[in-house]
Amino acid sequence: MSTTALIGGVIPSTDVVKRAARIGAEIKNIKLSGDLPDHAIAAIKSLLLEHKVIFFRNQGHLNDAEQERFAARLGKLVPHPMLGATKGTASLLELDSSRGGGRADVWHADGTFADAYPKILVLRAVVMPRFGGDTVWSNTAAAYLGLPPPLQRLADGLWAVHSNVFDYAGIARVREVDKKHFDEVFTRTAFETEHPVVRVHPETGERTLVLGALVKHFVGIGKYDGQKLFDLFQSHITAPENTVRWNWIEGDIAIWDNRATQHYAVNDYGDQHRIVRRATVEGDVPVSVDGRSSVTRLKAITGTQHLASEN
Repeated sequence: MSTTALIGGVIPSTDVVKRAARIGAEIKNIKLSGDLPDHAIAAIKSLLLEHKVIFFRNQGHLNDAEQERFAARLGKLVPHPMLGATKGTASLLELDSSRGGGRADVWHADGTFADAYPKILVLRAVVMPRFGGDTVWSNTAAAYLGLPPPLQRLADGLWAVHSNVFDYAGIARVREVDKKHFDEVFTRTAFETEHPVVRVHPETGERTLVLGALVKHFVGIGKYDGQKLFDLFQSHITAPENTVRWNWIEGDIAIWDNRATQHYAVNDYGDQHRIVRRATVEGDVPVSVDGRSSVTRLKAITGTQHLASEN
């Protein structure tokens, strides 16, 4: 008689279905809850570290409060630094396609304009369009491993400034409602933080690339050369072989390790309605391969030009 291996003593290995070779797995036959036993939560965390993003179908029993109760088992919940949280919640952020800022159709890791940006995000599909609206994730650890050794060494020594005040109009399909949200809400407080282009993952020890749309410039490198370098490294992150694409159904949950991934919400559903709600788990300050930590250099309340900077 064959015996099915159990992950963490609780999740059968046959219930873990890889969605792509380098990133992503669907976990079947589990009902997410804030009441799951500790060993089940440990198994979920282990699967997350291995696969970078994990997916759960048929989680329609979760409402806002229960989504947060479960997410809180993964770490301390925190609100978005500018957008705050839905009333009555610790961290829940609603992304509604009919409102400004509801379509995240650029490659990014969440919150990299701050030093200790989120480590884990828990996203729930609330309203999904009849077609389109998928999300794509990339594995930034696999991207680093795929670099030729000379490019790995180059990346190891680079630092980049990330900011929430980036060239939004230049890279996104901007509606007027999105531009208004960006100008009046998302950039109301401006952040600039220096991150290593390569961070050492605090739990796995992997080296991951820290780039994406919020990069403003590289430290000590001019704009022209910097853009060439950005395009080079970012192209490895978004190579199809390093990605997984998820076709949402209402009630789905996706959980990703924001320290080892980027993602892109595909804006291919026209005027159809799409709503997702995200719980955010507090992160840690990245550390470079030579042991230096990221640092926020600027925090500016743009309306009054009140500045708080570190030199």
